[in-house]
Amino acid sequence: MEAFELFFLTLVLTLTISVSARADDALKARVGVLKLSSSAPVFIAQDKGYFRDAGLDIDLKFFDAAQPIAVATTSGDVDIGVTAFTAGLYNLAGKGTLKVIGGMSRAKAGYPLIGYFASNKAYANGLKTPKDLAGKRVAVTQIGSSFHYSLGLLADRDGFRLSDIRVVPLQSLSNVAAALKGETVDAALLPVSAARKLMDDGGAKLLGWVGDETPWQVGAVFASPRTLEKKALVTKFLAAIARADREYHDVILAAVAGGKAPINDKTRPLLEIIAKYTNLPLEQVVGNCAYIDPEGRLDVKNVAHQIAWLQGEGFVDKGVTVDAIIAKDFVKPD
Repeated sequence: MEAFELFFLTLVLTLTISVSARADDALKARVGVLKLSSSAPVFIAQDKGYFRDAGLDIDLKFFDAAQPIAVATTSGDVDIGVTAFTAGLYNLAGKGTLKVIGGMSRAKAGYPLIGYFASNKAYANGLKTPKDLAGKRVAVTQIGSSFHYSLGLLADRDGFRLSDIRVVPLQSLSNVAAALKGETVDAALLPVSAARKLMDDGGAKLLGWVGDETPWQVGAVFASPRTLEKKALVTKFLAAIARADREYHDVILAAVAGGKAPINDKTRPLLEIIAKYTNLPLEQVVGNCAYIDPEGRLDVKNVAHQIAWLQGEGFVDKGVTVDAIIAKDFVKPD
């Protein structure tokens, strides 16, 4: 073999071994998430290589409701969860099996996230505004879910009892959307990602957005105690997410007007990433841009209110406190 050929083969082998070693050295983690735009920074960090740049090998695991992500994080099926707060999550955290490590989506005026929707039949019969939900059958994913809490905030604000609403838990977003379209319920609460096609196809009527009526901290990043012991992993993960939070905020959220982001040379690359992971057309993604704090901060005061409200309804154990469920070494309070 010629000397040059031998040198070239040796160089290729060395580079291959080096790349393989770096891949093996990456900290591996499974992350539970929903295919919703409210998790946009996770998708951006994965697709643009921010996790890889931080020395992480991230495997995204997709779910169809928030509560199963909390359960999977507790059981060890995933290492980190990114989803909405639920009563079940708080109860697990209260037992020491979960800790909140960062903020994610918020229901905020001007940024559609969770909507109140009426079936066409109920709308024709007079269900025109969120205030009209009293006395109606309203579908949510689960009792104690973010959708259930949103209904509670509405009831408190408008002076009717939550018990005046017949809450129908259907366990998954797809089931809720099907029931609304099939008119087996009068109304439903759904994330905009899951409801956009229904609206566009005339399968349901929008009554309003939770963020415009009663804004609150919807989503968070959380981990189990065994994951928190891997401090380097958690620190690197949050750093990569923070990088994506800032980019998402500055590129997309800063451009949102009238609840929609424009499609231009600057926004298109990120919108296409969100479309890829949510399985939505680009034209629908532009109206699904949930608000996320650019620093990944958590509205701790609102989290405390959520816990107190859910405890008052009997959904969360009385001993759970906001201080007990937050990993203060990682959370940036707002």
